[in-house]
Amino acid sequence: MSDLPLARRDQIAGRLSAGHAVVAAALAHEFGVSEDAIRRDLRALAAEGRCRRVYGGALPIAGGMTPMAARIGQDRDRKLALARTAARGIARGEFLFLDSGSTNLALAEVLPDDFDLTVATNAIDIAATVLHRQDLQLIMIGGSVHPAVGGCVDADALMQVQRLNIDRCFIGVCAVSAQGGISAVDPADAAFKRTLLSLSRVSVAMVTNEKLETRAPHRIAGAKTISQLTVEHDAPAARLALLKRAGAAIMTAAPPG
Repeated sequence: MSDLPLARRDQIAGRLSAGHAVVAAALAHEFGVSEDAIRRDLRALAAEGRCRRVYGGALPIAGGMTPMAARIGQDRDRKLALARTAARGIARGEFLFLDSGSTNLALAEVLPDDFDLTVATNAIDIAATVLHRQDLQLIMIGGSVHPAVGGCVDADALMQVQRLNIDRCFIGVCAVSAQGGISAVDPADAAFKRTLLSLSRVSVAMVTNEKLETRAPHRIAGAKTISQLTVEHDAPAARLALLKRAGAAIMTAAPPG
C-alpha cells in the first residue's frame, strides 16, 4: 500500500493496463483512503485516456490498450526528449526498424539528417513521417492494420519482417518492470516484437514514466535483453534501481525543451 497519491495512481493504472477492471470501494479499502480520493485518481486516469469510468469504478480501454490515434500528441515534449537522446546512438548507414508507438513516431521526426539511413516500420503514421524526408529510404511492412496498435502485426507482417537484417530496432512497449520485463497488452503485438528483437543487432526501448514498474499480460523479453532502455529525466529513482538490479542498461534523457 502507498500513501502517495501519484504512486497509488500508478498502481491503479498498471492494473487497468493489464486489462483489469477496478472498483472504487475496494481500492479505497486496499489503499486506506477515501472513495473520493480514488474517484479523483480515476478521473485523472480517464482524462489521460487510460480508462473508462463506470458506476462504482473504471474499466480498461479496449482491453487495456489506448489506441495509437489517442496516444499521438500526448506528452509530446517528453517523447521528443526521449527520442533525441535515443537518436544519438544511431550510426551512419544503419538499417533501422521503428516499431509502432507514439514515442517512436517522435523519433521519426528527429532522426539525424543525411545519415544514409534506411528505415523500416510496421506503423502507418511513422511511415508517413519518414516519407516526407528526402534523405531516408523507407521500407513499409504491410498486412492487416491493427487499429489499437496503429500498425501491422499479423502473420503477413511477421513473414515480411523475418526477411530483414536489422542493425537497430526501436521497440514499442506497453509496460516495463524488473520482474515482468518488457510486455505488451495485445498477444499478436507481443509476438511481432519478439520476432523483431530476434532479428536486431541492437535494441532500444524508450519508456515514459507511467510505464515503469507496470506489467501487461504478454511478456516480450526480460529487461536485460534490451540493449538500452531510455528513460525520462525525472524517472523515479526507486523504479530505476529495481530495473538496474535486474540487469537493465539505462540511459536517462535530457529534460524537455
